[in-house]
Amino acid sequence: MRHLIATALVMLMPLASLAAPPQTAVLDVQNMTCGLCPVTVKKSLEKVAGVSQAQIDFARKTATVTFDADKTNATALAKATTDAGFPSTVRK
Repeated sequence: MRHLIATALVMLMPLASLAAPPQTAVLDVQNMTCGLCPVTVKKSLEKVAGVSQAQIDFARKTATVTFDADKTNATALAKATTDAGFPSTVRK
């Protein structure tokens, strides 16, 4: 049984190397005016497939998002916040 598991792990290793490394994007977010706004922005980002982490900075009006580039992109992240009522742009 151990041999079977070890063989399976060795066979799957090359697939792991094909995965893109996580990327990070910073969004400038508009319309955050109260303490609940960051919660809504965070939830909208976390619903996007491929997002592993979203940190919202209310004071700076930014969202820092870590995501899998094979599953989503910064444009989709900005669309998610915009659709939730918080238009955002990707910081360059």
